[in-house]
Amino acid sequence: MNTVLEVIAAIFILLGAVLAFTAAVGIVRFPDTLSRMHAATKPQVVGLVLVLTGAVIELRGNVDIWMLVLVGVFTLVTAPVIAHTVGRVAYREQRGRDGLLIVNEMEPDESE
Repeated sequence: MNTVLEVIAAIFILLGAVLAFTAAVGIVRFPDTLSRMHAATKPQVVGLVLVLTGAVIELRGNVDIWMLVLVGVFTLVTAPVIAHTVGRVAYREQRGRDGLLIVNEMEPDESE
């Protein structure tokens, strides 16, 4: 049974590492901030959760598991907030590609 759990933990850790690697490649290769923001949040968070899941399976019975759970929860809570903030700053600084966004919802209303 221990061997099966170790193999499952290794698979989770490897899948998480592959997702983190693809996020890093996306950050380097994508042309603008909004595209890089997507690569920095989605696969990176899922990759971290997979690595933490593999570590929890590997460390079963250890007291450090709760610290890993806290790291995962903190990441899941803060990643959307950070991505939203970065997206707003990039939008306001006009760092996006021209024509990427068709409707400007942040522009003040003409009637106000």
